[in-house]
Amino acid sequence: MTDYKKTQDGMFAYRYPRASVTADSVLFAERDGLTFVLLIQRGNEPYKGYWAFPGGFLNMNETVNRCAERELEEETGIVLSGMQLVGIYSDVERDPRGRVITAAYAAITTMPEAKAADDAADAQWWPLNELPKLAFDHEIILKDAMKMLGL
Repeated sequence: MTDYKKTQDGMFAYRYPRASVTADSVLFAERDGLTFVLLIQRGNEPYKGYWAFPGGFLNMNETVNRCAERELEEETGIVLSGMQLVGIYSDVERDPRGRVITAAYAAITTMPEAKAADDAADAQWWPLNELPKLAFDHEIILKDAMKMLGL
């Protein structure tokens, strides 16, 4: 017995619940003796108006690391490849929309100009000592990315 069936609209209905997958990009840059991190201001709920890492939902035809690169470009205009995996974040309550698992990627880069686009209301480089309150579990991801990169 299969655990899914094809619906009339060509989609699939599964017997068991499925989690959604997202990817986030954590970019750091140094300037004038300070370390900065790139954040976007969310334009949509949940956490509309809060700051977060560029990221979003995985498309069915891409890898998770490609999703992180695509979302970074869509939301900030920054094109970057070769980010390192920080970790997989799967706390059951991490996203109020439902069961969402994210893969976070990080890199140290120059400070390219960020222009908000797609569902980002704003995009800015923030000094680590002046960060706003972050959405989701991004404070945990930030700490893990800093530790991994030795910041």
